[in-house]
Amino acid sequence: MKKLSFLALFFLGFIGYSQSHLDRYIEIGLENNEVIKQKNFDINKSLYALKEANSLFYPTVAFNSTYTIADGGRTIDIPIGDMLNPVYNTLNQITNFNAFPQLQNQSVLINPNNLYDVKLHTTMPLLNYEIIYNKRIKAQQTTMQKIELEIYQRELVKEIKIAYYKYLQSVEGIRIYENALSIVKENQRVNRSLFKNDKINRTAVLRSDNELIRIEANLETAKNTSKNARSYFNFLLNQKLDSEVLIDENLELPAEIIAENTENREELKQLGQAKEINENVHQLTRSNWFPKLSGFADLGLQDFDFKVDKSSRYYFAGLSLEWNIFSGNKNKYKLKQVDEDSKKISSQIDNVKQQLLLQFEVSQNNLRSALEQYESDNKQKETAKKYNGDVTKLYKEGLAIYIELLDAQNQVVNTQLNANISLYNSWIAFAELERANASFNIKK
Repeated sequence: MKKLSFLALFFLGFIGYSQSHLDRYIEIGLENNEVIKQKNFDINKSLYALKEANSLFYPTVAFNSTYTIADGGRTIDIPIGDMLNPVYNTLNQITNFNAFPQLQNQSVLINPNNLYDVKLHTTMPLLNYEIIYNKRIKAQQTTMQKIELEIYQRELVKEIKIAYYKYLQSVEGIRIYENALSIVKENQRVNRSLFKNDKINRTAVLRSDNELIRIEANLETAKNTSKNARSYFNFLLNQKLDSEVLIDENLELPAEIIAENTENREELKQLGQAKEINENVHQLTRSNWFPKLSGFADLGLQDFDFKVDKSSRYYFAGLSLEWNIFSGNKNKYKLKQVDEDSKKISSQIDNVKQQLLLQFEVSQNNLRSALEQYESDNKQKETAKKYNGDVTKLYKEGLAIYIELLDAQNQVVNTQLNANISLYNSWIAFAELERANASFNIKK
């Protein structure tokens, strides 16, 4: 890595540490952002879905009751008379007494009439791989949503920082134009005085008047730009658009330069979770070939005419085994689809790794260029300031014309504006590098 100059090191420390106001604004933005609130709702929803998946391991108890009345339909014929009447007739003849009555054949309805059934029905899965893998998938989906939230938070932090730096840039631009305006007004006063004393012609006075109008217009534009920058910054914080923005001033020297760390980007973690989810989907699909074992138990009352006694009580329990033998190769083709998804995710991971590394390299190079541009503009600003001082002295002594003075003063203003732009562009480049490297510490 190419070594940065001392100014670059100082600059990185200048923007990387002790930014109490900006840090507080970032906290406010993360707390107030409506999209983050919505994503937290989604995370809570996924947590409840995980609890729902976990509850499938527990027994289910339901209260069931039925009452039936029936008439007609299929019957079961019981030939009681045909079987017992001959015997009864013989006994009556032997005993010479009609102690045994004649019986009629019976016809019993299959559908029970006037029957009630009240029970507690309990079921519980004993062996079901679908439930196991479903729980794992729900847990991984929750983790993925948390990672998605972190990605959005990092992007929001970057946007807040850039908006803050642009606001500071606009404030400094106002200060530069205000200083230029005071200088132009002084030039106007001096030129008018010299014109009254017939030391210069009217051209210099007119030029100074035009320069005053130009600077005033630029100052008004700078103020409007600053208002817009402040409004956008407050918009990101979800607070009143005209809220005052505090400016950090006391900043410290840096400790170290950011090193490449794109392997820990949340985007890669998210794709890693997607790959794990796909693996569990693969196992979930395979589980359709495995048997499912569950138990059930009924405990209740059952009788006719709403009678309740010892004979009415009953229990009924058992095991249920389900094993799919053939499904027309449906699961086989589902597995092939899952395998293709796995290949796609692996390809995406390789591609995203390269993209993130490229983003870091570009951001790092942009920061270097911005810092070098700031060094150059800063030197030009100092040179223009000295040149303006020399020309001002010559003008007061009558050894320079007003056009030379005006050119020197415009150079001062322009170099100050350029230095201001390049300085905050460097801050913006650093914020983008910080985002590309995921190095900002988000409090969880």
